[in-house]
Amino acid sequence: MYLQYCKVCQAYKAPRSHHCRKCNRCVMKMDHHCPWINNCCGYQNHASFTLFLLLAPLGCIHAAFIFVMTMYTQLYNRLSFGWNTVKIDMSAARRDPLPIIPFGLAAFAATLFALGLALGTTIAVGMLFFIQMKIILRNKTSVESWIEEKAKDRIQYYQLDEVFVFPYDMGSRWKNFKQVFTWSGVPKGDGLDWPIREGCHQYSLTIEQLKQKADKRVRSVQYKVIEDYSGTCCPLNRGIKTFFTSPCTEEPRIRLQKGEFILATRGLRYWLYGDKILDDSIKEGVSRIRGWFPRNCVEKCPCDAETDQAPEGEKKNR
Repeated sequence: MYLQYCKVCQAYKAPRSHHCRKCNRCVMKMDHHCPWINNCCGYQNHASFTLFLLLAPLGCIHAAFIFVMTMYTQLYNRLSFGWNTVKIDMSAARRDPLPIIPFGLAAFAATLFALGLALGTTIAVGMLFFIQMKIILRNKTSVESWIEEKAKDRIQYYQLDEVFVFPYDMGSRWKNFKQVFTWSGVPKGDGLDWPIREGCHQYSLTIEQLKQKADKRVRSVQYKVIEDYSGTCCPLNRGIKTFFTSPCTEEPRIRLQKGEFILATRGLRYWLYGDKILDDSIKEGVSRIRGWFPRNCVEKCPCDAETDQAPEGEKKNR
């Protein structure tokens, strides 16, 4: 009753499983698809991926330290500071001992560039590690955190007298930590059944997902395509604002032709996200065609314009 069916894999999904469009398969306890490792981060490799996010900044810090000490040593041998004057000696022949690799202007520039890359990687990957540890200590994934946020939004939107309780949070950071990290490196459980907190069951999160999908269908708006769209990421012919506000996401853009119909489920100020309404002749052998498209390519259908419903994801006055 509470199982979700994946039309692409043609199988029912286990609790905490989600379908990855990049890998074209369902992944147990999916967190996200990482382009850097060209794989999904999920049940089997969540701990390894998090350790990678920890060790990569540490390696970059070590490299940055070597770069700084190298630059300091080489520049100290060339710059002699006195009380009243500064003497600059750029002659490598007067130094003793001679360096194995001559440290000239090109080497200095390359070292400075490498130092910037090392520090930038340390900051960027370090922030990802902080985010991952934050959700691990709550026994969540990135997908589940987004589901929880949408659950709060749904309850607030309809002013329901209910509270969503995340079922997999054990109430202790240490217990949540041990769900991912083990001494053996093998994650706990089988990826299908999970320990849950009191008052919840295995399909509490699945039920909330089904409610959100039903709510999405209710709040979706039908549009008619009035201008062709090629499906490019940043279209120049759709206006400057549309070009510079292109969604920063891996989700695809879809090609539109004049006269087609599309069901928008969420949107930004200049972009919408939705599913194409396919004809019966096209449906056979074709999965859902969904993605982002510019707002100025479509117009609301008369039946939806009367209700004036806003696609999910837009700002609302509450």
